[in-house]
Amino acid sequence: MLNDKVVLITGGTGSFGQYFTEYLLNNYKPKKIIIFSRDEYKQFLMKSKFKEYTDVLRFFIGDVRDADRLMRAFDGVDYVIHAAAMKQVPVCEYNPIEAIKTNINGATNVIDAALDRNVKKVVALSTDKAVNPINLYGGTKLVSDKLFISANAYTGGTKSSFSVVRYGNVAGSRGSVIPYFKELLCNGVSSLPITDFQMTRFWISLNQGVELVLTALQNSRGGETYISKIPSFKITDLAKAMAPSHELQQVGIREGEKMHEVMITSEDSAYTYEYDDYFVIYPNMDWWVYDEKNYIPGGRKVSPGFEYNSGTNTEWLTVEQLTDLVAGME
Repeated sequence: MLNDKVVLITGGTGSFGQYFTEYLLNNYKPKKIIIFSRDEYKQFLMKSKFKEYTDVLRFFIGDVRDADRLMRAFDGVDYVIHAAAMKQVPVCEYNPIEAIKTNINGATNVIDAALDRNVKKVVALSTDKAVNPINLYGGTKLVSDKLFISANAYTGGTKSSFSVVRYGNVAGSRGSVIPYFKELLCNGVSSLPITDFQMTRFWISLNQGVELVLTALQNSRGGETYISKIPSFKITDLAKAMAPSHELQQVGIREGEKMHEVMITSEDSAYTYEYDDYFVIYPNMDWWVYDEKNYIPGGRKVSPGFEYNSGTNTEWLTVEQLTDLVAGME
């Protein structure tokens, strides 16, 4: 699928972008991988990390806010993975206009450039926070998701298609709870802060995130939202796995933080199909053709009112399993 193809990753120097790049280099023979991001130092570090692949990797300084720069970068590109975003909830709350410029205006620019440059497929990375959002980050990503799905109505005579993959914080990625707990433990704290003892989250690894993107690239017709089937865990269990002898201190839920993650709402259940390893929410739009060939074979429609919620999930990680998973990330 990706052999002899040109792949561009916006925000390519992030945790996902680097892992996805490594996966492509190890499993495919792409013609070119373009890393599009705005931080020259991170590009320098990534270029050093993959120095044996200078014949394949290209580094393109740019910002998704800059439509002209995207237009130039997308020339000759087959597939785009849109991972660039402002993701930190407190930062987005304090800098709302900046979050809108990157997450919404940037999404619009990616769509326009993809359409004008005849990119075959665009897969946009989303987040659980876009579902019933209660913070600005989630709100901007909800709009972004809607933009990418609706972009399929504007493809006209082009071959471009747009789809979305949705998951929560990737385990061990920057800004997630695991490196936060590790930093506290390295600083010698005697207790770990837990916002609420009942809080739950989904567990997804970088590898699972990459596999979901590849599934979208392989199967999407345009307009679908892909969600991995993954286990849940209690934040208290993760803390016990990382520091079994430490006390846990409940400090209260922060502004914009949810008790549980929701990946699929009950309202979306009418358009959601379940597969072995993932769910797909198909678009409920005028341009979507309700034809069997537009649905991935082997799926079954979920029951009415189904909700995919980390607090009511059927699969859970134990403290022992979390201990092994965290140890495997070292």
